[in-house]
Amino acid sequence: MTLHLQKSYTKASSKIAITGSKSEANRLLILQALYPNIKIENSSNSDDSSLMQKALASDEQLIDIHHAGTAMRFLTAYFSIQEGRDTILTGSPRMKERPIGILVDALIALGADISYLENDGFPPLKIRGRKLAKHKVRLEANVSSQYISALLLIASSLENGLELTLDGKITSVPYIKMTLGLLDQIGVENSFEGNVITIDPKQEELKPQTLVVESDWSSASYFYSIVALSEVGTKIELSSYKKDSLQGDSALAKIYKQFGVETSYSENNITLSKSSIVSQDSKISLDLSNAPDIAQTISVTAFGLGISCHLTGLHTLKIKETDRLVALQNELSKLGANISVTNDALVLDVADAINSEIEIETYKDHRMAMAFAPLALKTSILIKEADVVSKSYPDFWKDLVHVGFQIK
Repeated sequence: MTLHLQKSYTKASSKIAITGSKSEANRLLILQALYPNIKIENSSNSDDSSLMQKALASDEQLIDIHHAGTAMRFLTAYFSIQEGRDTILTGSPRMKERPIGILVDALIALGADISYLENDGFPPLKIRGRKLAKHKVRLEANVSSQYISALLLIASSLENGLELTLDGKITSVPYIKMTLGLLDQIGVENSFEGNVITIDPKQEELKPQTLVVESDWSSASYFYSIVALSEVGTKIELSSYKKDSLQGDSALAKIYKQFGVETSYSENNITLSKSSIVSQDSKISLDLSNAPDIAQTISVTAFGLGISCHLTGLHTLKIKETDRLVALQNELSKLGANISVTNDALVLDVADAINSEIEIETYKDHRMAMAFAPLALKTSILIKEADVVSKSYPDFWKDLVHVGFQIK
């Protein structure tokens, strides 16, 4: 499905309700499977979370999680401790190109029985569930935080808990702290001191409890971009968010001040307001190693405002739904950007103009579709495979129309 986004203008004031964070929901779904006394409210309506729920409820041997990278990592760990169960875990052709060897090696070091069915280091996997008695393992600290969180989520179910040592500089710390924060909420003892994370085993049954998933800050990023590209005075209210968020992408509130966007907090909502015009002499320099998923949104915002930006800490974007750095370079260049990328950084210089009626390839990546959509406030663009947004935000296009976008 290709959507034609005509040059649009936002309403002066809008309200949007965004469903629960995919990141939080997927972690809680694993914990709920391990501890059935947990109930979840405001869960994510994303494809990824739906696939996770179906996989956890399935009695079939073959589990296909399609494009859901988080589900692949978390379920690899989960099924490795399901004693007596054999599982084949597979996914889309792109999923079979996304490495998982680091996590598999760590689980095998703890005693797991996992083998590769096609290429070593990549899905599909054959997993024979068993009790894991070993409790010490090491990982390189700069790997995807999802490998680390996958281990942390099952750690309290292990006979002796887990002592995880991270070697080197740790990236995506907020996502690790999110996982530990959720363990705190359900009563699992843990510590994160220096480069060592320790999780105590949880032998007794958890008390019944209900956990409410905060709305997704990654989804909020697109409205930050929309407000940044709108007229001064534009306001969009988003629910349900909190100031003391566990999500790393809540850094948006601070980052977008540089784009003239102020964030105000009420009881359960945030209001984004365009407060000032950003000078085209501005240059945005950010280390996004703790929030790499918002790099696409930020770079497109900078391009739309006609300012330069230098983003670093992006090495994990190479192994996402697509190589997001190359994808950004390709599509922004078509629009007229002066952009260069390396394995972990992006440099965007001021462009002379924005080309109109450009078709944006999405590379089966939900964030490509949503990150580029706000540019319709500057020029008409076309978004190919626009339905890919259902992976994380099924209502995205409907919500854009609600704030004033003209979409065919």
